Amino acid sequence: MATSGFELLWQTAPQLAAGAARTLAISASGIALATLLGLAYGIGRSLGAGWLERSLKVYLEAWRAIPVLVWLYLFFFGLPMFFGLTVPAFSCAVLVLGLWGASEVGEVVRGALRSLPAAQREAALAIGLGRYQVYTWVLLPQALKRMTPGVINVYTRLIKTSSLAVLIGVADVTKMAQQIIERTYASVTLYSFLFVFFFLACYPLSVVSRRLEQRWNH
Repeated sequence: MATSGFELLWQTAPQLAAGAARTLAISASGIALATLLGLAYGIGRSLGAGWLERSLKVYLEAWRAIPVLVWLYLFFFGLPMFFGLTVPAFSCAVLVLGLWGASEVGEVVRGALRSLPAAQREAALAIGLGRYQVYTWVLLPQALKRMTPGVINVYTRLIKTSSLAVLIGVADVTKMAQQIIERTYASVTLYSFLFVFFFLACYPLSVVSRRLEQRWNH
């Protein structure tokens, strides 16, 4: 007797759950890394230092011009080949997604900081605040409202892009679904599951973004 779609999902739930946990772990770790590095990038670009500005522009263009998939292959296969450094597939996926996400988050942060009136920085410096204190206590809190929608958009893109990790051997939710499809040929059922999974992973971020915007606009 043929197995229904729900029965198949119930039978393979442990396998899919393990893959989903890896996907969420990659995404969460990548988001954390992208946020930290993106903040550093955005602040660095807004400082106006010539050498730092040029270096960060090169970083941005490199990550924008080259697809994430190519970066994954370069890190996973290139580091062992050219430098003798073997990076586990999971760590490699987190690192690449984090570095790519940092370039995107960083540009959002830079734009938000530069959109603030110059008088804010000048007034903070005039009352004796150091450069670190100016960003921590004055500029970043004000820029947060402006950068939130853009940063949330980067987060959702990062979650969806995490599915590329399957191509370097990470046993994520996409890999688990593919393995089940190879055994059962139930492609519609499994791809429907992936559709729902990624929607549920990304949609709450959109809800949070909208609610924050509504709160700040009142």
